[in-house]
Amino acid sequence: MVGMPNNLPPSGPGLHGEYKVPGGKLVVADLVAREGRILSASINGDFFLEPDEVLADINAALAGLPADTSHAALRDAVAAAVPAGAVMFGFDAAAVALAVRRALGYATTWTDHDWEILPPEPLPIAEQVALDEVLTREVAAGSRNPTLRLWEWRERSVVIGSFQSLRNEVDPFGADRHGVTVVRRISGGGAMFMEPGNAITYSLYLPASLVDGMGFADSYPFLDDWVIEALAGVGVEAFYKPLNDIATPAGKIGGAAQKRLAGGLLHHVTMSYDIDADKMAEVLRISREKLSDKGVSSARKRVDPLRRQTGLGRTQIIEHMMSTFAARYGARRTRLGEGSLAAARELAQAKFRSREWTARVP
Repeated sequence: MVGMPNNLPPSGPGLHGEYKVPGGKLVVADLVAREGRILSASINGDFFLEPDEVLADINAALAGLPADTSHAALRDAVAAAVPAGAVMFGFDAAAVALAVRRALGYATTWTDHDWEILPPEPLPIAEQVALDEVLTREVAAGSRNPTLRLWEWRERSVVIGSFQSLRNEVDPFGADRHGVTVVRRISGGGAMFMEPGNAITYSLYLPASLVDGMGFADSYPFLDDWVIEALAGVGVEAFYKPLNDIATPAGKIGGAAQKRLAGGLLHHVTMSYDIDADKMAEVLRISREKLSDKGVSSARKRVDPLRRQTGLGRTQIIEHMMSTFAARYGARRTRLGEGSLAAARELAQAKFRSREWTARVP
């Protein structure tokens, strides 16, 4: 099946899984499993654990568990085996559980998959948001490899989050005056003001196994670590600001959003390249409450575009991003198939251009 890990099903000796804790240590799980059950476990790595004998307790807690035990149940079993006062430095029970799930094939790594890149292709904004749903479902069904897609659009647009109120987020007079098309996406998060050439947007479509055991707060920086590297390559000192902002010392440059579907996950990011902050302020209604924890009084001061920070053309930055992703994960560039595009056009017409969907939270 497209995009599935190579070590399924979980059986036989010599199962091996690794997990590097962000900012922490490497955790390795070497398992023997047979007939759907873990027979023995050896947890090892460059972490620190006191007292030493707790490691044997962790291994014993894993032995005998069903091979399809969930991440949460594995984590709880490990945590229960660690006595009060023991010190786990550089790792925790959740990290052990993730290494075990990787060994068993239920959690995967980036390199377990054959990644594809879809370069920017100009499409109406309704078809762009429709493609996010179509391609996520294709990856979940196993009919598409995990994919990075760069957006390109033709019209001035506002894309609001799945749960935002249309009337609270968009000024209808400003939208009409500037010829803005408003659409609602399937993921949560905030509104995006997008003119041709003023933003860089990308979507990742991936199997849920890649973020197995990760909460939303952990999965955001995990999925965007490659773009932090790409931005560094063009001279931008970028970092994640919880929950879902990509920032620099000069200000915010982008925000991420996610939607989890059965077996698949959509993760997308919009970064400001050359935003017209005055026009944005006329089209979007950005409340003082939203800015209350940002340390600024105006959205104009909060956003610092990439054009000013890099001095590079938008196409140059996008090209560097695609090259970084390809080098890091062995991804290859492909073209969007006619079947996927036709499905997106149909869904855009039936759903994303409908007043019922766009104003579902009036």
